Amino acid sequence: VLTGEEIQRLLIQAKEDGCYELLLLELSTGLRRGEILALQWDDLDFRTGALRVERQVQRIKGELVVSQPKTRTSSRSVILPGPILNVLERYRKSCSSRWMFPSPKKADSPLDPAAVRKKLAAVLKRAGCKHLRFHDLRHTFATNALEHGMDIKTLSSIIGHVSSATTLNVYAHVTDEMRQKAADRIDRGIAGVELPPKPGHQKRPKTTDFQAIKGKYRKPGTGCITQINDHLWEGRYSPKVNGKRYARNVYAPTRAECEEKLAVLITEMTKELGII
Repeated sequence: VLTGEEIQRLLIQAKEDGCYELLLLELSTGLRRGEILALQWDDLDFRTGALRVERQVQRIKGELVVSQPKTRTSSRSVILPGPILNVLERYRKSCSSRWMFPSPKKADSPLDPAAVRKKLAAVLKRAGCKHLRFHDLRHTFATNALEHGMDIKTLSSIIGHVSSATTLNVYAHVTDEMRQKAADRIDRGIAGVELPPKPGHQKRPKTTDFQAIKGKYRKPGTGCITQINDHLWEGRYSPKVNGKRYARNVYAPTRAECEEKLAVLITEMTKELGII
């Protein structure tokens, strides 16, 4: 699993690479890759924080297929914490699709699991993290949840296991370590002495000073920004609809102001052209 410091670096780089919300939500819920990619905005109640998991997406014989979840217990509801809801609420304003994580290439379609795998590999490499599968982010969530005091039954319901026994079997190494830590705390309380830290013991990670590696390309669907001169920036959005290219520009004296104007332009053109 990822260490605390690696998680910080991963999310910093993910912001630069346009997949911050996806990876943050994964590290906060432990959903399966097919489940998180099949999420729609109607599945999330911003008032209560309840996120319904009701479908999954997978590639079958070269085609993306949206179907029922893996098992009966896979259909579930997860409560998101306030900070995660705030991030998703801001992200929602920039997303014009019914899918929470839409494909940048195909209209009204979720992200391709294969594309997410490639994106994660690139982000991990740029962030200087060890190579992981997307499923390992699920393990990272579960391990952190257990280490921070979540009980097995609650964790089992969140990650959609058939039974708590399955969760115990998968994360036996984590629960064994937790039991050892509990025994150590009892020893310290009885003996009144502090035991020396064991090899490999990790303290809470400090805030990383990692700086994201700047990518060559912007996130699809966000247009492009060009500096004309010292006092003028140009923003351009040129979506292709039914084989026809539509292009419009905005101008501003600073990059930040140009980004704001471009975001407004994209929203207006999305509605006008009926881009889903």
